[in-house]
Amino acid sequence: MESYLKEALEIVKAQASVRTMTEEEITTMVRKLAGGIKEISASCAVDDDSAGKMIDPKKAIKEKSITCVECGKSFKILTKKHLATHGLTPEEYRARCGYKKNTPLVCKSLQRERRKKMKDMRLWERRA
Repeated sequence: MESYLKEALEIVKAQASVRTMTEEEITTMVRKLAGGIKEISASCAVDDDSAGKMIDPKKAIKEKSITCVECGKSFKILTKKHLATHGLTPEEYRARCGYKKNTPLVCKSLQRERRKKMKDMRLWERRA
């Protein structure tokens, strides 16, 4: 409870420096804030624990984003650098999630856009 109380006291001290407050207002505000801060931090801890385990790899690749199954964050592209923060290579990540070896770790819209661009460039044809 110490850290919650310290945070609440800092907030109330800042409030008291701006306007005059009675002793009763100060104690009531400290209690409410400390309880609120404790409640918020407890709910955040529960969310962090469940975030990585609740994501279904089959639903992680969406139209506008791809969600990292390890941490639950959304991206347009899952880079090697991000996967390295979890101690994984793209190949290990695909294996862990059950994706095929050649599955791109990119959202569907960006995948389509890149495919169209490559077709327009026609790199497979010889230039005169």
